Amino acid sequence: MNPSRSIVVAGGGIGGLTAALALAAHGHHVTVCEAAVQPRPLGVGINLLPHAVRVLAGLGLLPALEAMAVPTRALVFANRHGQTIYEDLRGLAAGSSHPQLSIHRGHLQMRLWDEAAQRLGPAQVRTGERVVAARETANGAVAEILHADGTRSERACDILVGADGIHSALRQQFYPDEGAPRWNGMMMWRGTTLARPFLDGRTMVQAGHRRAKFVVYPIEPVRPDGLQRINWICDRRLREDGFGGGLTAPSREDWSKPGSLDDLLPTFGSWRFAWLDVPGLIRAAEQILEWPMVDRDPLPRWRHGHTTLLGDAAHPMYPIGSNGATQAILDAAALADALDGHASITAALNAYEAARLPMTRDIVAMNRREGLDAILDMVEEAAPEGFAHIEDVTDPRVLAEWVQAYKRAAGHQVARPQAAH
Repeated sequence: MNPSRSIVVAGGGIGGLTAALALAAHGHHVTVCEAAVQPRPLGVGINLLPHAVRVLAGLGLLPALEAMAVPTRALVFANRHGQTIYEDLRGLAAGSSHPQLSIHRGHLQMRLWDEAAQRLGPAQVRTGERVVAARETANGAVAEILHADGTRSERACDILVGADGIHSALRQQFYPDEGAPRWNGMMMWRGTTLARPFLDGRTMVQAGHRRAKFVVYPIEPVRPDGLQRINWICDRRLREDGFGGGLTAPSREDWSKPGSLDDLLPTFGSWRFAWLDVPGLIRAAEQILEWPMVDRDPLPRWRHGHTTLLGDAAHPMYPIGSNGATQAILDAAALADALDGHASITAALNAYEAARLPMTRDIVAMNRREGLDAILDMVEEAAPEGFAHIEDVTDPRVLAEWVQAYKRAAGHQVARPQAAH
């Protein structure tokens, strides 16, 4: 193992906390600076793909996560009538070494937060501290910090990691002319509902097409009363001219605002499937939040001296293919491995970037072309009123190869192609 480094991680989200845990496990002295004064379990559901779960398992977190998550068995693609287009087995059911986990984002973040406070020491996981800039020194970096009370301070370190999200202050410092995130014209309404399990209680479904899509999956084990917390997302295209990412995103103040049933029921109010009452699930929501679907153009490089970027600060991407949190977790592991493999900080940060930037750049591009979801449009265009057999509409082998090609490009452990079900 190479010498221990002092590392400041800007941002206490999933990527930043996983990086802190991975770096500490490799012997580095890590401080996390989180802007929130009191981190809370905010958000709704996410999926952790098996290669990300493998990283978390290596940190000793798998038993705790399995107790609070659902091991996803399959991802089902369906049309807007609820008919199955393709079923892609996931996690252990697909032969992976680790499960795919559907989990509440906020609960995962709090679990990581507690682990970081325990393993790093509570003084090293700091709240109310926003890293607003980086300054390079002869042999390291200085994090410039704005405290919640308005005061400022500095913290010197060997390496500064910008894990401060899509609105990253460090990214903005290095790329001041980049502008706002790019919007594809799609708005997302996310919610959670306590309901009876659908299908087998372990399946994720994406139904619809590129103008209107409904995503649904359970994120907690079934409760003693027989109910399960179901995460759902309604995607509705508001601007056709944004396809591919050509629009400026709505103002940041309009993100994560409460959503309205009036925005959803005109489109999704008739989507009653044999296995799920979509409007009933929406009406019974515990909360509805609204987000624009945004990303940013890939960067030419992440490292600037002794500072580098990670997660959404480095490569924000559309939430297609369950890649957001997964790729941030993979970044964390790659950064720790690179520091193990190179005595020079510059060489290590360059190696980390070389390992991660090309793949994440390609995922951003694939997701702008709809990624896995493109097969929904194939079937919608061929059979808008539904079908008796998928073979009457398209060749199942084409669907299988599309899915497997995306998974290979995104770093999945890909088993042999499956037949459509």
